[in-house]
Amino acid sequence: MPDPVIIPRADHPISRRNIDSDALRVLYRLHEHHHQAFLVGGSVRDLILGRRPKDFDVGTSAHPHQIKRLFRNCWIIGRRFRLAHIKFGQKTIEVATFRKNVPESPADPPAEPESVVVATAAPPSAEPAAAVPEQHRVHHDNTFGTAEEDAFRRDFTINGLFYDIGTHAVIDYVSGLADLERKLIRSIGDPRVRFVEDPVRMFRAAVLGARLGFDLDRLVLEATAEHRGLIAKASPARLLEEYYKVLRSGYAQASFESLGRLRLLELITPELRHPSAAVWDSLARLDRYRQGFESAPPELTNTMLIGALLVPTGALNRRPHGADADPKKERVSFGMLPVARKDIERLRHAMQLLPRLTEPELPPRVARSLPHRPAFDDALTWLEVFGDAPEAVERWKHAKQQRAHQPHPAHAPHPARHAAGEHAGAAPADGDGTGTRRRRRRRRRRGRGRSAGSGRGGSGPGSTS
Repeated sequence: MPDPVIIPRADHPISRRNIDSDALRVLYRLHEHHHQAFLVGGSVRDLILGRRPKDFDVGTSAHPHQIKRLFRNCWIIGRRFRLAHIKFGQKTIEVATFRKNVPESPADPPAEPESVVVATAAPPSAEPAAAVPEQHRVHHDNTFGTAEEDAFRRDFTINGLFYDIGTHAVIDYVSGLADLERKLIRSIGDPRVRFVEDPVRMFRAAVLGARLGFDLDRLVLEATAEHRGLIAKASPARLLEEYYKVLRSGYAQASFESLGRLRLLELITPELRHPSAAVWDSLARLDRYRQGFESAPPELTNTMLIGALLVPTGALNRRPHGADADPKKERVSFGMLPVARKDIERLRHAMQLLPRLTEPELPPRVARSLPHRPAFDDALTWLEVFGDAPEAVERWKHAKQQRAHQPHPAHAPHPARHAAGEHAGAAPADGDGTGTRRRRRRRRRRGRGRSAGSGRGGSGPGSTS
């Protein structure tokens, strides 16, 4: 392995004050138990650029079972590669053991350290990437290695930087610091091979360049043009998650424009082959709303995010045709993305409620009931993000605040019953002061079909002695 570039604390801008406190807790505990513990990936890149990282991921020499022993709040996940998720309330710190380069086939010779290089130009005698066999795709990855090996397994040079909690230094094995200065997205290794291993890397290169305002390296552009068709073989669920990340980032418009230029967008969602002005306006509004927060607000649910694409493209209103179309099993078709049915239904309910929120005059009874509707929160978020009715938004936000202190109209006590319960001398319904209604004993009917008062052995009026 080449010698890394090590930047001491005095020569880089990363301060522990800008690192999440729970991530620091994980780093320090691993270090105290004599394991290497590095802040890795995009968090180091963003801290150097003066940006707030979205996530703080940790790389370590400790194996998953060793991490589990150190943290009671740790869960081991994953089959392809075992990861440790350490939970702090709603927050998760992902801890990964350093990975190792492993040949996919036993017949393949082990890669020499010198052969793992950062690609800067096409090799003189390189064969076309189409000749790379299908079996070279990475299907298993559960072998651990060193920090150096882990750095060369990452996708792009600017994501291959480490921050050592022991020395507070930045460690660079892949010339990522130089590419940060040049504002360049460059692949670690030959991108024609790396994109065959994982086609989603082409998607991430486009999005990363758009979000940071960086240029894509020439080899990355050439490899994407050559292998862009492989994106159709990626996991649809994984691509849907990438879409959600883009929509939640605050740079959705720039990212989708970049994906469109690389002709990846049309392969995943053909509906966006030629996006209309309404689509770009929707993404611009979503970005403006998201950039008003330090991190993604909880109101930006998957329902709202996918709606930013489904509504302006008209995909939300497309329903299946034919005799076999079951309304209970219908699924919106949006390219190859498997949008959850529950998100589609939530979005439709919000769209149905939206016109009521913008009506200038509503009957008081209807106005009181709307904040208690299940779709109200989604409809209000949609109105705030995509609507042009700030007065209505403020009015309904005030109603939403009052909702927490008022019962639902359908569950409010009836005035007459409430007054009867407060009548002087009235005893509690169950005799214990809790107000719980006692179950009444059902009277047994006497003499089915007989006249009143003619019960067996009765002596009521009209009985004869």
